[in-house]
Amino acid sequence: MAATVDGDERVMAAAQKIVKSLGTSKNVTEDMILILSSFDNRLSTITDLLSPGGGGGGGGGGGVSKRKIDEEFEAAEHIVLRWDSNSAAPQHHSLPWEDSPDEAAEYLSAVDEILRLTEDLTLSSDGDIMERAESVLQLAMSRLEDEFRHILIRNTVPLDADRLYGSIRRVSLSFASNDGEVEDYEGSVEDDHESCYEERVGGGDLSDDQFVDLIHPDAVVDLKEIAERMIRSGYEKECCQVYCSVRRDVLDECLSIIGLEKLSIDEVQKMEWRSLDEKMKKWSQGIKIITRVLLSGEMRLCDQIFAGSELIREVCFTETAKGCVMQLLTFGEAIVIARRSSEKLFRILDMYDALAEVLPDLRELFSYESGETVYNEAQGILSGLGEAAKGTFMEFENAVQNETSRKPTQGGEIHPLTRYVMNYIKLLVDYSDTLNLLLKSSTDGSEGDYDKDLGDLSPVGCRLMTLISALESNLEEKSKLYEDGAMQYIFLMNNILYIVQKVKDSELGKLLGDHWVRKRRGQVRQYATGYLRASWSKVLSFLKDEGIGGGGSSSGVSKVVLKERFKSFNSGFEEIYRNQTAWKVTDPQLREELRISISEKVLPAYRSFMGRFGNHLESGRHAGKYIKYTPDDLENCLSDLFEGTPGVLHPLRRKLST
Repeated sequence: MAATVDGDERVMAAAQKIVKSLGTSKNVTEDMILILSSFDNRLSTITDLLSPGGGGGGGGGGGVSKRKIDEEFEAAEHIVLRWDSNSAAPQHHSLPWEDSPDEAAEYLSAVDEILRLTEDLTLSSDGDIMERAESVLQLAMSRLEDEFRHILIRNTVPLDADRLYGSIRRVSLSFASNDGEVEDYEGSVEDDHESCYEERVGGGDLSDDQFVDLIHPDAVVDLKEIAERMIRSGYEKECCQVYCSVRRDVLDECLSIIGLEKLSIDEVQKMEWRSLDEKMKKWSQGIKIITRVLLSGEMRLCDQIFAGSELIREVCFTETAKGCVMQLLTFGEAIVIARRSSEKLFRILDMYDALAEVLPDLRELFSYESGETVYNEAQGILSGLGEAAKGTFMEFENAVQNETSRKPTQGGEIHPLTRYVMNYIKLLVDYSDTLNLLLKSSTDGSEGDYDKDLGDLSPVGCRLMTLISALESNLEEKSKLYEDGAMQYIFLMNNILYIVQKVKDSELGKLLGDHWVRKRRGQVRQYATGYLRASWSKVLSFLKDEGIGGGGSSSGVSKVVLKERFKSFNSGFEEIYRNQTAWKVTDPQLREELRISISEKVLPAYRSFMGRFGNHLESGRHAGKYIKYTPDDLENCLSDLFEGTPGVLHPLRRKLST
């Protein structure tokens, strides 16, 4: 037995020596091995000489044996072809990754094996095997591409509006009109924009636990596994195309969900205001959701799936996200170049604030060269929105100055223009920081006659003061529409006091200062004095002694003149009562103060006149025809003034005397 072993060893040693001497040629080596193997079956194991480190004691070496390569390749090929054959069968309705994780793992292992074998240097000169391997790889990559698409589509997490808006609220991002020019101010700006403050966008950052999953987490692992094989096989372009195509559709759907469907610039500019107002509101909300939630999540997803290649991560993210962002920016551009009108200003400022807030996020998301265009475009739109807001504000000021409606308000009440402008200004204060930034370079030399009042006012304070000045000038002109001079003063009192109250009861008071408020209150007092003079001077003139005669004695009093005086007073008072009960003083305190001022002038004068001359007529016939009212009657009548409802006089004295 020992002799046999020794003989075998000598045969093997001799064979190794022959192979080694011929080892310079792979083909010759393989031919010799085949010859030796057929000559003596003891030499069949000599194929191990082709294995790395093989050759036994001879120490020589070719590479992996062709037979072993064939076996490993055929096994991997069989797995790939088996799946392809199954997928073509009518009964094959589902894919391995859904039905059988083990089968999916086996398939990926087969792909890995083929890749390993094709990368083996020994195989590089075997054209037949290489051609077969490339063919199988192509088939496998086609399968993996389909599977990659299928997993992306099937495992996309459904998103709805509530979930998207909820994601913003979780990061403390709270979303804080009628169509026409300033003449269309019948509705209050405060009503049209009552939720404007609540809709404004706040700040915040997303932390890891606040991301919205865009793909089911379990599927991300499968996607990464497939992406790695496709990239390793040189099919990164196909992988990126599938990813970008599917994810772009998802982002487009999200835009539609939050009400930001694709619109051309022309379509935006032709849109009616109420529809456009809603779109602008949703844009300010949507750009937060898109940037802070969806694009941040998309970047995170790219980082996970394409972790092995920074370049592919960048390309996939940019190609996926840029269309969505550019769609938003196209809408912004349409607003920038659209016709300016006052009702758009708040929405433009909302859009400016929203874009300014997410601009750092966009800079980070598109920080590489392929995304530079997107970031630059966003910067340009931000600048354009700022100019549009500033220009709209200036045009609103001009519109207020030049508003020329000729219809006076009934009863001298607060003009709709006053309500509109002051509610408009009150809302603008909420945007003071933004407006200060935009108006900083626009206030120099534009304050006119208000220089002495400006002091250290901020840019927005200066502009608002100028705007109120324009409103006051307009109201002065509108007061002249009333033929009755007293009514002019009532109109001015109502409107100026309304302005003062709007300023005093809001942040405007801090902005414009106490001096401004005191000055306007002084104006109201001056108007009240003017009213008393215009309305009551003539009536009170009938209660003077001049022209009645008598020099203080009863015998010299002219009863004819006295009767005429009482008749004239009664007529004048009744006309005032009839007219001024229909006038409206809106503020209750001002209304009462005016009544008191009138009483203090009229009642003492009437009592004194009655005391001096009443007895000359009371004893005569038809005294009630001339002395129709007692002082108490007049006092009661005065309490009816300025209620906005025409009153009817019922002289008590005459009733009692009949």
